[in-house]
Amino acid sequence: MIDPSQLWLTIHESVGHATEYDRALGHEMSYAGGTFATPDAAGRLRYGSALMSVDADRSAPHGLATVGFDDEGVAAQSWPLIEAGVLVGFQHDRASAARAGLPRSAGCAYAESYRHTPMARMPNVSLRPAVDGPDTAALIAGVTDGFYLAGSDSWSIDMRRRQFQFTAQRWHRIRNGRLAGQVSGAAYQAETTAFWSALCGLGGEGTWLLSGADMCGKGQPVQAAAASHGCPSAVFRGIDVVDTGGRDG
Repeated sequence: MIDPSQLWLTIHESVGHATEYDRALGHEMSYAGGTFATPDAAGRLRYGSALMSVDADRSAPHGLATVGFDDEGVAAQSWPLIEAGVLVGFQHDRASAARAGLPRSAGCAYAESYRHTPMARMPNVSLRPAVDGPDTAALIAGVTDGFYLAGSDSWSIDMRRRQFQFTAQRWHRIRNGRLAGQVSGAAYQAETTAFWSALCGLGGEGTWLLSGADMCGKGQPVQAAAASHGCPSAVFRGIDVVDTGGRDG
């Protein structure tokens, strides 16, 4: 089970960057890598379980990527990236929207400063909570044998946004629906679509938290940008947990 204070980073790396259309075209391959989500994947690619619906949003209140207009003058908007586990959209600026044959940009152009050329950058990308979903305590109560992760820490992901490993600041052991001490030196590993297909429980709106990254780098020369990611508490079944060399605490 993953707390939103940790899950936001997994969303950033495995969903946010993976659905950038310029990356899907191979424009970042020499620096920050591409993506397994190819341009023709919209409407066809099974990204996760039916519980997974993800929105891109340039207008979310308090979002780090929230603007009135992007740096190409396009009004802020929101749109779905994933609906019920299926990839349905990408992130676009004017150039990539034209390449995709779309009638307009999604408003994703951003320049770090007046000295930089605008480029396609990530909007706020968030996982929707379950309607009338349970609270975090109820989700924990439904886990017989597992872990509860909180707080983002280190991460690693391959050049195609497929294979990854994430750690957390705190790992709590769950036994028979109750927290049973903590462990150290653990990480979870998965392939992106297998991980999101293992999503089997979502918290309600009361568990939803907006977090974010303030120094995400992209491009050559590199530009820094910020983006927020909201998500509820979430439960995943059958994810590999590995010992990274720590000891039980």
